This record gives sequence, C-alpha cells and structure tokens, in this order.
Amino acid sequence: MKRAVLAVTLATAMLSGPSAYGGTIERACLKADRPNATRSLCRCIQRVADATLSGGERSKVAKFFSDPHKSQSTRQSDRRSDEQFWKKYKKFGELVSQNCS
Repeated sequence: MKRAVLAVTLATAMLSGPSAYGGTIERACLKADRPNATRSLCRCIQRVADATLSGGERSKVAKFFSDPHKSQSTRQSDRRSDEQFWKKYKKFGELVSQNCS
C-alpha cells in the first residue's frame, strides 16, 4: 500500500507543470554548474523531492549541492534525526535514479 501511495504521489508531482521559478533543489542543482546538470534533470530531481521530502528536508538537500561535505557529515552523524533523514535521503536518491535518467 505504501508503494502505491508513493507511486501515485510521485506520478502526480512528475506530471504537474513546471514551476516558473523552480524549487530550492532545482535552483541549487543548476547553480552547482555540474556538467550533466541539465535544466530537465534538475527539474526532475525537484519533482521527486517535492513528492518525497518535506520542505526542511528539501532545504537540507539543496545545501548538499554547494557543500558536499554537509552530506558526509550528515551521513556520519550519531544523531538519530540525521540517521532517519539519511534513510529517507537514500530512498529519494533511488527514486531520482529510477525516474530522472
């Protein structure tokens, strides 16, 4: 049941029209100036984030683009909240890989 709800939520987010200004993650992705970071890829990543992460989590992920060390610090943190976030972040990454190639 959880997968079905996630699939519907993700599909809805993926099919919605593009935002005029983009989201936090989309802007961070484009600003990071990585060679493979196309507008459509960054928009797709944002849509997956909108479907799976809270606003605070999206802000945290956006910071990873400009400071990759923050992701390492979060992953290695002993804080329970960081551990829970990291599990959710890994699922987010899997969905990005499946839907944004």
